[in-house]
Amino acid sequence: MNNVKKLFSIRDMENLSGIKAHTIRIWEKRYNLFSPERTSTNIRTYSLKSLQKLLNITLLYHNGYKISKIAKLPESEIAVIVREIVAKNSEKSHAINAFKLSMINFDQTLFFNTYNSLLSERSFRDIFNEVFIPLLNELGLLWQTDTISPSHEHFITNLIKQKVYINTEKLQLIEPTRKDKVFVLFLPENEIHELGLLFLNYEIILKGYKSIYLGQTMPIDNLVDLLKYYDNLHFVSYFTVSPNKDEIGKYIQKFTSTLNETGKSKLWILGHQVQHIAQHTLPNSIKTFNSIEKLTNSLTPSSIIV
Repeated sequence: MNNVKKLFSIRDMENLSGIKAHTIRIWEKRYNLFSPERTSTNIRTYSLKSLQKLLNITLLYHNGYKISKIAKLPESEIAVIVREIVAKNSEKSHAINAFKLSMINFDQTLFFNTYNSLLSERSFRDIFNEVFIPLLNELGLLWQTDTISPSHEHFITNLIKQKVYINTEKLQLIEPTRKDKVFVLFLPENEIHELGLLFLNYEIILKGYKSIYLGQTMPIDNLVDLLKYYDNLHFVSYFTVSPNKDEIGKYIQKFTSTLNETGKSKLWILGHQVQHIAQHTLPNSIKTFNSIEKLTNSLTPSSIIV
């Protein structure tokens, strides 16, 4: 774990906690809550322990505790109260902070405890849409600003994937009720960001459709075999980093010539690269969506209740 970040700037602390750097400095000076070290150029740096303490304090602060009272609590007591809050209170902001703590400390027990607390009051879909998606969006920004490392991101996303797999498997035991479309979910070559596609697979099965999940880095030529088995295939893919904006046009042309000679196949695209697609140039067989929610809302609801 050599690439795990152990020292954090005041901006990192602000990004992770949502507490302004100015306020952190006040808490530090007035209440002696943190003891930052200083670099040779006199810049504050904070340890992983200080970051954990700040996230815990933030949780208490947003839950009505006055900072003057928090400052008098032993650190061990702060941690206990935080876990009690997470266990009793499933508000989104508290849960997201708890998941961030879990990520920073590679603490899967805290992840599962937080998730199970949420699950006592919300469905898996609600947790994913209301907590995991905002968390992942925030992690994307934290990763881009080098506040967290790839190790942190991989740790938390793989725990979330586990939950998607478990909930998807429950639905896969139920025979599809809708026969008008068969979905094939895949990622293009060199694309490995599959969490969104995994959840979309869950949503499509929940709606009562048959979904064939093929996963990461699938060349178009390898999808041809599906045409032998099904009519009216709807291919669904996430373009997060691949194909790049200069290659998207060629990719769409190849899809049309390889997989849609009969005009029956469709391609639905989501992901960051969608912004580079000129909508007016797309054939009727290809459609883009700005979010999982918009795609799933376009499907006919099934009678399955989860």
